[in-house]
Amino acid sequence: MQTHELQSSLRALRLSGILESLEARNRQAIDGQLAYTEFLALLLQDEIARRDQKRFDTLLRQAQFRNHKTLEDFAFDRLPSLNRSLVHDLATGRYLREKAPVLIVGPCGTGKSHLAQALGHCAIRQGVDVRFMSQSALAGALHAARATGTYDRVFRQLAKVSLLIIDDFGLKPLRPPHDEDIHDLIGARYEQATTMVTSNLDFSEWGDVFPANRMLGVATIDRLRHGAYRLILEGESYRAPRPLPEVPKKPVAKGAKIAQS
Repeated sequence: MQTHELQSSLRALRLSGILESLEARNRQAIDGQLAYTEFLALLLQDEIARRDQKRFDTLLRQAQFRNHKTLEDFAFDRLPSLNRSLVHDLATGRYLREKAPVLIVGPCGTGKSHLAQALGHCAIRQGVDVRFMSQSALAGALHAARATGTYDRVFRQLAKVSLLIIDDFGLKPLRPPHDEDIHDLIGARYEQATTMVTSNLDFSEWGDVFPANRMLGVATIDRLRHGAYRLILEGESYRAPRPLPEVPKKPVAKGAKIAQS
């Protein structure tokens, strides 16, 4: 009866972490002759662990990463010139507290998106809210929001997210009104939240992303570059095609004549 009442109380208090481990912890306390305070400490640790895991899962889902990419499975050996020290420093999240941009550039297939998502994963482990979107998806979301009358709400959400990762910046040129939307968003986030950008373009080519309004592009890029950490990836593409299987040669029958052309 007491156990039933205790379970009801735990449900009412939304302490399901304790509820899930109560029976096992109770047996542990009996077998180990734990003090009441030790028993209570174990139960509270279970609840904290459950809540931490729930928040992590929620943040990971909201980030909308394409794949489960971490630093642990990033192939640093393929990029000998990559500044590993800077990567590991970024993994600590110091740049997030500084609200400093991070710019990751390099040829196609060198791991820019992987690295950006891995750093985003590190940020989530630290309880930071993250959004991962391609430039096209970001511009499309803002354009769709304007069409449905929700632009202000969507814009505010994107402006306040702690880490916004814009993937494939410059893959397509930005045309009006997309160029203005991206400019306004970068301006709203400037020194207020961290923006991370990946691009196949060299830094000197970023102005080409705004062909319709060069001055708008200069202002946008200037904000992205100010105080930014830069990572340059140089190496061969990870996306090399599989080698074609060799076709076995048919053996020539013994004594057979080979046709002469």
